[in-house]
Amino acid sequence: MKINRSAFAGLALAALLASMSSAHAAPSDYEFKLVTSEIQKNDAATIAVRLIDKRSGKPVENAVISATRIDMQPDGMEMMTTPAKAMPTTEAGVYSFKTNLSMAGNWRFSVAAKVQGEEGTVENKLVFKVVQ
Repeated sequence: MKINRSAFAGLALAALLASMSSAHAAPSDYEFKLVTSEIQKNDAATIAVRLIDKRSGKPVENAVISATRIDMQPDGMEMMTTPAKAMPTTEAGVYSFKTNLSMAGNWRFSVAAKVQGEEGTVENKLVFKVVQ
C-alpha cells in the first residue's frame, strides 16, 4: 500500500501535535511564594504560601503538600524547629499552616508538594521574618 508524501506529512504532524498536548510540566514550572514575608511572633501564627504556575502566573489548586519544615537556619540555628499544621484552604492556590513562632528573627519554611496530573515534586525554601 502506497501513502503519498503529503498524507504521510499530515499524519506525522498530527502525531507531533498530539504528543505535545500531553506533555507535562516540570517541577521547576511551579513555585511557592510567601503571602507575607513578616509575621508577628505568636504561639498560633499562620504562615501562608501561594503556589503558582510560573508559565501562566495563575494559582495552582488542589496540590498535595507532602512535606513541611520550619527552622531558624537563616539565623544560624537550624536545629531550632517548630511543627506546622495544615489549615483549610480559603483562597485558590493559597496553602496555610498554623505554627508556634516563639522567637523573633529570620525563619525558613521548607515546603514540598505534588501538583495534580504532574510528575515530580515542587520544592521551595522560603525565608520570612518574625517580628515582636
